[in-house]
This record gives sequence, structure tokens and C-alpha cells, in this order.
Amino acid sequence: MSFAYSDIAFTPAVRALQTRMGSRARYAAFDLAPDRHDRLGAKEAGFISARDGFYQATVGETGWPYVQFRGGPAGFLKVLDDKTLGYADFRGNVQYISAGNLTHDDRVSIILMDYAHRARLKILARARLVAWDEDPALMAQLEMPGYRARVERGVVLAVEAYDWNCPQHITPRFTESEIAAVTAPLRDEIAQLQAQLAGRPKRDDA
Repeated sequence: MSFAYSDIAFTPAVRALQTRMGSRARYAAFDLAPDRHDRLGAKEAGFISARDGFYQATVGETGWPYVQFRGGPAGFLKVLDDKTLGYADFRGNVQYISAGNLTHDDRVSIILMDYAHRARLKILARARLVAWDEDPALMAQLEMPGYRARVERGVVLAVEAYDWNCPQHITPRFTESEIAAVTAPLRDEIAQLQAQLAGRPKRDDA
């Protein structure tokens, strides 16, 4: 059984270019991989649950791809099972380009980034839009209590394939909370030193 991601992404044109550029042999083993990578494992589920955003590409009726960043609290992209993801679609700029595209073509490509650890996960899936009142039980799973944003619909993603990218060319970047965690000991030390200095008697140089 062949590798799900190469089945979809390695089209005849892609394979021809790989051959021409000398990289085909490197990727030929994907076609014989025992794990199709079409079911999410514990590693993928943990990575997805820790993310607070992802890039999502849809395809419009003109054939043009449209890429949008979807953000929210960490974990708002839910792993419903090893073949299914879902998220609450928060109200944005009301252009509805992604949602409109999905009513025409349900295919999506997603990239999830961990800049601090230079890791990225690519997922190919088919999306289904769920109205707020269509499936209350599902919407209850997708909601993020305490997050002040209007939920317009749910989006359910049936995973077709996934692949991990190499870290090459990913510039490390850190969120405010990641920087705060690393610098917390330094800030504590500074506060202690400031308290010590404040408690010392002032020197009389007169």
C-alpha cells in the first residue's frame, strides 16, 4: 500500500520534475511505505492540540488557491478521532472566501507551525461545514468556553493524508508566553536584587 500523501501530492508532473531534478529516488520509498500516514497518531494529536493557529488553503471556482490563517486559543483545532479534526469557525472579516470555496470544493490543505521548535505538519483533508443548529453535540465539542468570539459554524475535516516537513529554512520565532516562561527566572532574580538594594541603607557621601 502506498503512502497517502504521495498518492495525492506527487502528481505525474511532480514526479516528472523530481526525476529531472534528481530527487525521485529519494522519494520513491514513499510509494512503498507500510504506514500510509492517513490516520493521526499520538505525536500528531499532541502537536495539533498545542497549536493556536494554522494556515488553511482552499480552492475557488476560478481555480485559484486561497490561503488564510485561522487562529484561536491553543487547542481550538480539535482532534475528534484519528481520521477527523474539527474547529469552531469564529466570525472574522465576513468576506466568507474560505467558507464559500468549501461549498464548491471540499478539499483543503493545512500547515501547522511550531516556530520555536522548527517543526511543521502538513495535512490534506476534505472539509464539511456544519451550521450552528445542525449538530448541537458536535458544536459543543468544538466550542472554546471563555473565548470571546462569535462562532458562526463548525468545520469538520476528514483527514486524507499528512506529512511532517523537515526543519530546514524555518526561522525560530517565539510567542509572548514562550518568552515569558524562559525569562521568568531572570525576572525573579532581578526582583530579588532590587529588593535587596531597596533594603540597604543609603550611603552618605557628604
